[in-house]
Amino acid sequence: MTVSSQRNRQNPLQRGFTLIELMVVLVIIGVLAALIVPNVIGRADDARVTAARTDVNNLMNALKMYRLDNQRYPTGEQGLQALVTRPTTGPAAPNWKPYVDKLPNDPWGRPYQYMNPGIKGEVDVFSLGADGQPGGEGNDADIGSWQ
Repeated sequence: MTVSSQRNRQNPLQRGFTLIELMVVLVIIGVLAALIVPNVIGRADDARVTAARTDVNNLMNALKMYRLDNQRYPTGEQGLQALVTRPTTGPAAPNWKPYVDKLPNDPWGRPYQYMNPGIKGEVDVFSLGADGQPGGEGNDADIGSWQ
């Protein structure tokens, strides 16, 4: 028997999947996706909110270190940039050192807001949430140092 005749002969154990078998697998995958995807999509928004809270807490800790070293918080004009580079405007910061390597953006890609004096605390650091507008509810709510 030649090699080509061996190739033409199919081994009964080497058969393919039938259309019905493939469709059953696709239906099972579809049902699993319908059950899992909504849960995963909602988690992405929760993760963004958690990341924003973590960033706000980290920035507040850096601001507290700034205050310990310089006896005051950066002015509203100096802003959060005073944590990265020595302020050149406003009151001097005699014991300044870098408090963060770089300022993060919030999870929606916008800079964090800083207010001195703050409305809800001595200073406020906050993100405007998913919608980028003050106030809001759910994922659109502001996430701030007062929470």
